[in-house]
This record gives sequence, C-alpha cells and structure tokens, in this order.
Amino acid sequence: MSGRKAQAARNDKIIAEAARKVFVADPSAPIAAVAEAAEVGISALYRRYPSKEDLLRKVCADGLEIYTALVQEGVDALQDGAGDPWAAFENVMRRVVEADTHSITVALAGTFTPSPELFAASERANTLNAALVERAHAAGVLRPDVTDEDLGPIFEQLAAVHVENGRRTHALRQRYLTLYLDGLRTPPATSPLPWGGPTDEEREEPWIPKVSRT
Repeated sequence: MSGRKAQAARNDKIIAEAARKVFVADPSAPIAAVAEAAEVGISALYRRYPSKEDLLRKVCADGLEIYTALVQEGVDALQDGAGDPWAAFENVMRRVVEADTHSITVALAGTFTPSPELFAASERANTLNAALVERAHAAGVLRPDVTDEDLGPIFEQLAAVHVENGRRTHALRQRYLTLYLDGLRTPPATSPLPWGGPTDEEREEPWIPKVSRT
C-alpha cells in the first residue's frame, strides 16, 4: 500500500471511530461534530462520506463486521468439539458485550435507510446466530427453549447499561451478563457476580442534567 493510500486508510479509520463515538452518544449530532472529533476538515470528511446517512451506514457496517466475526469464531469453536462447549458459548457472549456492537443498534436503529449491503450483512449475522444456538443446543449446554432471536435483545439490554466511567460501564455489563448466562445455561448455574453493583452516584447519574456535569 502506497504512503498516500495508507494515510487515507488511517484517516478513514479515525473518521469511522469518531463517528461511532459521536453518533452513539447523540444520533442527532451534525456531521461537523464528527469532523471536529476526528480532527479533520469538513471538506475532507465530505469527500469520503457525502452525507450523514453514508457515515451512519459505515458505522453500522463496521459494527456488524465485528459482531459476525466474533460469532463466527464461537460457531467454529463449538463445531470443533474440542474443549468445554459452554466456555465457547460464554466466550463469544462476553466478547460481543465487550466489543459494544449493540450500542450502535440501540442508538441508531431507525435513524437512516439501510443499504442492500447492510441488509445482507444483517442476514449473515442472523444465520450465524442460529448456528451458534443450534450447536450450543446440540452440545447440551444451552437451555432448549432459548432461540437465536433471544440473543439480540439480550445484547441490546446490556448495551443500555451505561455510566459516565467507561471502565465501570464495562464492569457492570459483564456483571449483568453473568446473570443472563446463569439463566441461559443448562443445568442452571449460580456464578459469583464479578465486580460490585452500581453505586448510589451511578444510579443518580441519568437524572443529572448534562450541563451540570463537570
């Protein structure tokens, strides 16, 4: 890759990461806010993404790509039959939550028109979800009444757990995922919950006007 192409690829990555951060926090934010966060000129951004919808589609496409790669790894691990099948299922669930792909869904669903490519990527994700659940059922580690349609709502509910401190957000999501996993497993489990629950201050955060947070 030439120096110019490499720089363009780096800029594209910076813009995409900035767009995800900006739009997940505020889907109504203008495209200029992305340029500011990425520290690029607005004209440079428009050359790459002619409209806000183009940028939103890029953010969602990147999230789907990450998600499908993680689920594919889980499907492959369960197919191999080596090791603990529950550990393979739990690993993909925890990695998806850690990747935070579903914050994109929660924030941006319905804010733009998906492209045919996005619909195709979504169908691939659905197919992989079905394969993951099917193989976990076949291994006898997932309760039989769980379906692949349950995965999305679980991830979306966990993505809604958010506090100002990013590390605490991660810790709380993993804590509540542990509760979900105990309920999904067969036979049911009672695992020690990691980290502490939300503090009084964290539970009060949503009620504090953002202009007052300093």
